[in-house]
Amino acid sequence: MPQKDPCQKQACEIQKCLQANNYMESKCQAVIQELRKCCAQYPKGRSLVCSGFEKEEEENLTLKSATK
Repeated sequence: MPQKDPCQKQACEIQKCLQANNYMESKCQAVIQELRKCCAQYPKGRSLVCSGFEKEEEENLTLKSATK
């Protein structure tokens, strides 16, 4: 049986928040921050729901090094 994703609860909270707020991301910043905090606690690849943040972080690093 696969391990439960450690940040699944926070990801579900984001979905609930977005649905309740007509998908206005600005209204859900607090729950998005909670997911980011959760993701920061685990090594890369441990949480599937964190993969989007990991990809975003890699892209930001690539952009920063390209502008130097």
